[in-house]
Amino acid sequence: MKQVFLKYGKEESLLRRHPWIFSGAIHHFSEEPEEGEVVEVLMARPVDGRKYGDFEFAAVGHYQVGSIMVRVLSFERETIDEAFYERRLQSALQVRKAAGIVVDGEQSFRLVHGEGDNLAGLVIDIYGKTAVMQAHSVGMHMERQMIAEALKKVMGDQLLHIYYKSETTLPFKAGLGQENGYLLGGNADDVALENGLKFHVDWLRGQKTGFFVDQRDNRRLLEQYAKDREVLNMFCYTGGFSFYAMRGGAKLVHSVDSSQKAIDLTNANVELNFPGDARHQAFAEDAFKFLDNMKDGAYDLIILDPPAFAKHRDALRNALKGYSRLNQKAMEKIRKGGILFTFSCSQVVTKDNFRNAVFTAAAAAGRNVRILHQLHQPVDHPINIYHPEGEYLKGLVLYVE
Repeated sequence: MKQVFLKYGKEESLLRRHPWIFSGAIHHFSEEPEEGEVVEVLMARPVDGRKYGDFEFAAVGHYQVGSIMVRVLSFERETIDEAFYERRLQSALQVRKAAGIVVDGEQSFRLVHGEGDNLAGLVIDIYGKTAVMQAHSVGMHMERQMIAEALKKVMGDQLLHIYYKSETTLPFKAGLGQENGYLLGGNADDVALENGLKFHVDWLRGQKTGFFVDQRDNRRLLEQYAKDREVLNMFCYTGGFSFYAMRGGAKLVHSVDSSQKAIDLTNANVELNFPGDARHQAFAEDAFKFLDNMKDGAYDLIILDPPAFAKHRDALRNALKGYSRLNQKAMEKIRKGGILFTFSCSQVVTKDNFRNAVFTAAAAAGRNVRILHQLHQPVDHPINIYHPEGEYLKGLVLYVE
C-alpha cells in the first residue's frame, strides 16, 4: 500500500478523528498514488529535536486529486475489502433499526450518509426493493461493485435491485467517463412508500437519488399544520410536501417549480395518492416571479425548500442575500396568521447564517414573526460528531402575524 506522509503539525485534525486530509497537509508520498487508490496516512513525530525524525500510522483512506486529497475510511490499520464494507453497512443498518426507521410499511430511508456512517464519499438510499448508490469520490466509484456485493449480503432478500447513479457527483477532472446503470437486477418498479404515501422515484433522470428522503420528518410535521389551509409549495420538485398537505386536509395546494419535468412528476405523485382530486394545481414557473405576481394573502401556509444557494464558501454572501430576498417576499405575501416552512440545504450555510438571513427578511417585511420549530435532517442522515460539516439541512417553522 502506498503511503502519504503528513507535514509536521498537520495531524491535529486526524487526532480529532476528522475524516478529511487537505492537500496542504501533505509532505510527500512513498510513491505517487493513482486516483481512487487506498493509501496509508502517516504522521510526523519528532526525534531528538528533528521534526521528521520518525513517522507513525494515522489512518487509511481513498486518495484523490483536489483540495480534499484523502478521505479517511478508518483510523485503524485494516484492509479495505468487501468484508470491511459489509461491517460498515451492517453497522449503518443497525443504526436505522435502532431509530425505528426500518420497520414494516416504512420502506424509504437513507442507509449510508457518507461521513456520518464512516463511509466518506458514499451515499445509499433504499426505496423498497431498490437501492440507489451514489459515489462522491473516485475511490468509492472504483469500489462500487465490491460495495454492491457487500450491500446485497447485508440486505438479503429485502434488496433485489442496485442502481448506480454518479454521473453528476464525481469530479469531472477525473475523466472517468462514468455512466449510470444497474449493478444488480434491473427494470425495478419506481413506486416507493413513505409514511403510507406513494411516490415515483426518478433514479434514472431525477436529482440526487431520485427523491429527497431527508425531508420525511418535516413533511409529516407539515401535515399536522395543513388542515383547512391554502398551501403553496415552492421548489416542489417531486411534490412531497404537496401530497402530505393534502392528506393533512388542506383546502387547496399549489405546487411551483421552474422545471416542467418536476411538475409532471409532482402531478403523477399527487395522482398516485389522490386520483382526480381537484384541490391540487401545479405551475412550471420561476419561484421569484411567481411570488412577485401572486396576490397578497392568497396562501396561509407556504413552503420554501430551494436547491442549495451556495455549494462552496465563495458563494456564501450571495446565498444569504438570496435566502433573505426569498423569505422576505413570502413574508410580505402570506396571510395574517400564516405558517411558513423555510429551509436551506447548503452545507456552507450554518444554522446561525440561515437564522440571521430569515431575521433580516422578517425585519424588511415589517411582520411580527415567531419561531415555532427549528428543523434539521432526520436520524437516517446522521452527523459524525467529528465532522460537523455533515450538518447541512436547516429549517424553521414560522408563525407570521
